[in-house]
Amino acid sequence: MATAVDTTAGNTAPAHQLRFYTLVVVAFLAASGVPTPLYPLYQASWHFSTPMLTLAFAIYMFALLLALLMTGRLSEYLGRRPVILLGLSIELVSMLAFLVAQDFGVLLLARALQGLATGIATSALGAALIDTDHRRGPILASVAPLVGMGLGALCSGFLVDLAPYPMRLGFLLMTGLFVWQLIGMRGTQESVSPRPGALASLKPTARIPASVRPTFLRVIPACIASWSLGGFSLSLGPVLARQVSGIDNAMIGGLLVCLLAVMGALGVWCLQRQNTRWILVLSGVLLPLGMAIVLWGVVRHDILILLAGITVAGPGFGAGFMGAMRAIMSLAPQGERASLMAVLYVASYLSASLPALMAGIATQRFGLEPTVYGYGAYVIVLSLSALVGVLSQRQATE
Repeated sequence: MATAVDTTAGNTAPAHQLRFYTLVVVAFLAASGVPTPLYPLYQASWHFSTPMLTLAFAIYMFALLLALLMTGRLSEYLGRRPVILLGLSIELVSMLAFLVAQDFGVLLLARALQGLATGIATSALGAALIDTDHRRGPILASVAPLVGMGLGALCSGFLVDLAPYPMRLGFLLMTGLFVWQLIGMRGTQESVSPRPGALASLKPTARIPASVRPTFLRVIPACIASWSLGGFSLSLGPVLARQVSGIDNAMIGGLLVCLLAVMGALGVWCLQRQNTRWILVLSGVLLPLGMAIVLWGVVRHDILILLAGITVAGPGFGAGFMGAMRAIMSLAPQGERASLMAVLYVASYLSASLPALMAGIATQRFGLEPTVYGYGAYVIVLSLSALVGVLSQRQATE
C-alpha cells in the first residue's frame, strides 16, 4: 500500500526528492525529444521515407504503451525506487544504441528501447512525485514532461546546427546525465512497502475503477486532443517548419516543439490554482483557436503566423493534460494510483502516436500540407467536442 513520504517543514528530504524526481522526468522526456530535429539528417543519411520517419516516432510510443500496460502497477508491489532504477538502466542502454546507430534498423531498436524505458519509469515517477508531495506532485508531474520534451528538442536543434558530431553529441550528453541520475537514486527514500504479487501485476491491464469511470470518460477527450497535437509536433512538426519557413535549419523544428512544450508548461503553472472545470474549458478554447492559426500560417507560408498559433495552442495543450490528470487522479482509490496513472498515459500516448503514424502515411499519398490541414481539422473538432462535454456538465469535478 502506498504511504506518503513525510512532508513536515523540518524535513528537507522530501523537497530534495521532489526536485530530483522532477529532474528525472525532465531527463526522460528530454531524451525522447533529442531525435526530433535529427530526423531530416537521418532521412538524408539513410534514405528512408516520411512514413518510415513517423514509424520511428510511433515505435517509441508503442513500446512505451506496452511497458505501461505491463509495468504500470509494478511499483505498487516492488516499490517506486526499483522500478525507476530499471527504467533508468534501460534508458542508458538506449542512449548507447543511438550513439552507435549506423542505419535505420538500429535507430528503430534505440527508439523501441527508449520507449520501453520511459514506459517502465513513467507511472512510477508520476506516483513517486505525488507520494512525496500531494499538493505539488501532480503539478510537477504535468509540467516536467512538457519542459523536458521542449528542452530536448530545442537543445538538440542547437547542437545539430552549431556543434560537431550532430548525430551523436546530444546522446552522449544524455548518457552522462542518466549515469548521474542512476547514482543519485541512492539518496532517495522509498514511499511504498513491498508486497507480494509483482509477477501477477505484469499481466497487461488497463483497468479504470468504476468510481473513476464517469469522470474519466468526460474529461479524456481534452487529453486526447492535447496529445494529438503533441504527437504531430514531435513527428511532422520539424519537416513542416522547414517547408513553411524555407529555412534549412534544425533549430526551426526544435523551436516549434519547444514553443509548444514551454507554453504548455507555462499554462499548467499559471492555472494550477484554478478549478478543474475552468482549466478544461480554457483548454477547449485555446487549443482549437491556436490550431486554426497554425493552419492559417501553413496557407500563407508564414512561419511567424505558424509559431504564433503554436504559442496560443500551447497553454491549451498543457491545460488539457493537467485538467484531465487532476480530475482523474483525485479519485484514484488507495493502492491503484500507479495503475490509473498508467491508463491515463496509455490514452495520452496512443493519442499522440496513432494519428501521427496515419499522418505520415497520408503524406505519401496527399502531400504534407493537405495532410496537415486534415490533421488540424481533427484536432479542432476533437477539442471543441471536449469543450462541449465539459460545458454540458454544470458540476464538473473540482
